[in-house]
Amino acid sequence: MQFPILTVITFLPVLGMIIVLLLPKDKTRVLQSTAAIVTGLQVLLAIIIWMAFDPTKFGINEVASMQFVERLPWIVIPKTPWFGEIRIEYFVGIDGLSMPMVLLTALISFLATFASFSVKKSLKGYFAMFLLLDAGMMGVFVSLDMFLFYVFWEVMLLPMYFLIGIWGGPRREYAAIKFFLYTLAGSVLLLLVMIGLYFSTVDPQTGVHTFSMIAMMDPANLAQGSIFSIIGSSARMLAFIGLFIGFAIKVPIFPFHTWLPDAHVEAPTAISVILAGVLLKMGTYGLLRISFPIFPEMTHYFQIPMMILGFVNIVYGALCAMAQTDFKKLIAYSSISHMGYVLLGMAALNVQGMTGAVFQMFNHGTITAMLFLLVGVLYDRAHTRGLNEFGGVYNKMPVYSFLTVIAFFAAIGLPSMSGFISEAFVFLGAFQTNKLWTILSTLGIVLGAGYMLWTFQRVFMGTLPEKWDDVLTDVNGRELFTLIPLAIIIIALGIYPTPALNWMSTSLGHLVDFVNANAAPGMFGAF
Repeated sequence: MQFPILTVITFLPVLGMIIVLLLPKDKTRVLQSTAAIVTGLQVLLAIIIWMAFDPTKFGINEVASMQFVERLPWIVIPKTPWFGEIRIEYFVGIDGLSMPMVLLTALISFLATFASFSVKKSLKGYFAMFLLLDAGMMGVFVSLDMFLFYVFWEVMLLPMYFLIGIWGGPRREYAAIKFFLYTLAGSVLLLLVMIGLYFSTVDPQTGVHTFSMIAMMDPANLAQGSIFSIIGSSARMLAFIGLFIGFAIKVPIFPFHTWLPDAHVEAPTAISVILAGVLLKMGTYGLLRISFPIFPEMTHYFQIPMMILGFVNIVYGALCAMAQTDFKKLIAYSSISHMGYVLLGMAALNVQGMTGAVFQMFNHGTITAMLFLLVGVLYDRAHTRGLNEFGGVYNKMPVYSFLTVIAFFAAIGLPSMSGFISEAFVFLGAFQTNKLWTILSTLGIVLGAGYMLWTFQRVFMGTLPEKWDDVLTDVNGRELFTLIPLAIIIIALGIYPTPALNWMSTSLGHLVDFVNANAAPGMFGAF
């Protein structure tokens, strides 16, 4: 029997949470070290998974091609006179779609742990919630059973609510409740569709209804007399829309985006890093893992509307970012814009666009995490994020300014930076599908350069106000430890992206072939 490495990497933070809860609350250094060791071990496990991962295997709809698979009965209720047998499995595994997300989650969680060292109150509760959040995120990316996926999806909601609501800024309660209500509304839609899919899918081996995502992708497993077999396309359309809204809230896609700027502004730096670096990717991952392969005909039907939404996200997010005077809110709106590129590439439904979309998910995670860490460095010293309150910071903080240049130009999509590669693939793929919306979406590149360069000018150029002379100091060792790895990854993947692209290309090519083979283009193809 193989070592259950996915179980270990997922539940290791839960073990860490238990240890944290057993420690004395006044042992600050011990609490910090425990969280750092746990997330560090998670990074080591992720590297082992990456090194052992075979990128040539297919995936998506074939159990045999999934890697590191663990499949065991979890909740089993025998058949009775009142209802049939209920069988829910603990079913985990990864392919080229989930592999980059596992590595990203481990890396961002580890670096965010060190960013959390600036938190001073209630450390025991903070790190307990932090590690529980880590487990929930990792569980989402390895789950192949939809019930298990949903459990991890909901587990993540609770700690994020408290991390914002207790350790956030002045309007933390408002931001936390808004985040909770938005995400909960999406979760209800996911739950309804999940139940419908369960009663519409039969395991071909046992003949029992199943939550297996892979079984749900095969039309041959459709249960006779189920809602999808009776109502047909109408029910499938409603299910696809329900899933799309549930995942769109997490991305977030316009018009479900309004919770994000508030959550980012009020959240502690480390939580903003995780929110932008990992949580937003769960929405697009859910679309690729569940919505597209289970409802391929609806994916084609709504292909162009999804491209339009991608365009709206790109341009609207960039325009909102340009209007901000709060450094953190500007980065929050830039995240909305950059996640629009992901949706645009996904909607292209070809290998180039899909590869660009998933690569953009990974790159956005590293770039935006670095940006929020940089904002946190400045805020920890000045206790303000007002862009118009600075100027001339470059003269006082040269190392900090140099690292900011790397992050800003990566966000703009400068060649030799990782963001350029993923955006180029997105546009290459999208242009083949629809030239109009692709050309219009390139406006986001110009707007992105505009607000990033304007921000750099306001903060770093000119003369430093006298009030900051004795306040601003350059980055310390702990801050460099969190920033330099991200800078190296951004530059390395910008110069030589082939290893990262190899992780995902085979599985994503199989996903594109599967979706295109099981559906004809929809009525919106003429847009």
